[in-house]
Amino acid sequence: MDRAAANLAKLQAIWDRAEPMIPTGPQRGTTREYEDLRRVWGTLVVGLPPIDGYTVTEQLPDIDAAGRTFTHYWELSEPAFGLRNELEKPGHEIDEYRFRLGRARRKAIHDRLDVLISTISTSLSQIMETIDEDSRERIDDARTGLVEASISEIERLLGDTINRKGRWSDLHRHLRFSQPHDWRDIAEFDWPSVRTDVEAASLSETDPLPVPSIDLGVAASAKPVGGASVGIDWSHLDDDGFERLLFDLFGGFSSYQNVDWLMKTRAPDRGRDLAAERVMRDEGGTTRTERVIVQAKHWTSRSVAPADILNSLAALPVWEPPVVRVLIIATSGRFTADAVTISERHNDAGKLPFIELWAESRLETLLSQRPDLIASYRLRD
Repeated sequence: MDRAAANLAKLQAIWDRAEPMIPTGPQRGTTREYEDLRRVWGTLVVGLPPIDGYTVTEQLPDIDAAGRTFTHYWELSEPAFGLRNELEKPGHEIDEYRFRLGRARRKAIHDRLDVLISTISTSLSQIMETIDEDSRERIDDARTGLVEASISEIERLLGDTINRKGRWSDLHRHLRFSQPHDWRDIAEFDWPSVRTDVEAASLSETDPLPVPSIDLGVAASAKPVGGASVGIDWSHLDDDGFERLLFDLFGGFSSYQNVDWLMKTRAPDRGRDLAAERVMRDEGGTTRTERVIVQAKHWTSRSVAPADILNSLAALPVWEPPVVRVLIIATSGRFTADAVTISERHNDAGKLPFIELWAESRLETLLSQRPDLIASYRLRD
């Protein structure tokens, strides 16, 4: 795929040079430069392997013949719409091939990228648990090597398709020096921003969600029985997957902005949280934002207890300033009655931050409006 992409880029460069020379009206003759471009085009198109049977088949047009044909149309006082469409076909085929190549690459690498993302996140968490903040020695062990190898493989898989908005140069610089403070920057800043780029590149917004191979009209006519499936199978997610699901969920809310990852080993549960800004507007035209911290607890075997609420509150100074006004504790399980009571008392006393408890039932309601996430994370069979 990398070689096909490189050949496609060369073909695009030839088209960019040749297109201005293609006539749009009556003319005669050609040029040596254009004929050379036609020859090069013929050698490059064979370097584009078929994608589901499709490839670029058009050659650059004969501009002398095209100019004479325009003359015939002009003499007949007829529009040359069909001829113009024919002359534009090489460019259209390049665009179609580029679209198919990008889709094929995403399809081929999506599952592998999920594994690499999880590997890097897990390894970074392990590294953060053991680093000596005061040391200036280079860290070079199996875990750091695994992170470097995984990042290299990600870049190899994505090739030139990735839109690099994140801290890629910072990431590579910190990997090169590999001191404790470099790894802290990687975990807290570089990797979260790079990870967003990787996840965006692995699945385009235009890619279809997987659907069964059935005729929906025939299925409806069969008068299906039984209730609608509303439950989420949380067992399909690990802790990292649950955090990524929340990141994508909050990223789709119109009332939230600047959703980002946070990671600190000083947090009581050594977990990774999300930070966001909740945007509030009133009818008078006033808009304000409040900082929100979301703590993810992928617990299916036990409920969130009062001690867990208190530990979450104790961790908040790590994230300040700015002041945290809302703490959302989101779990794939439930909250004990005592945990609910202590949260309500905290809120009734007017203390900051305001605590919101998002149990599995609330998450299931929100996800029911995001079938794309349910399908992407395989939350239902």
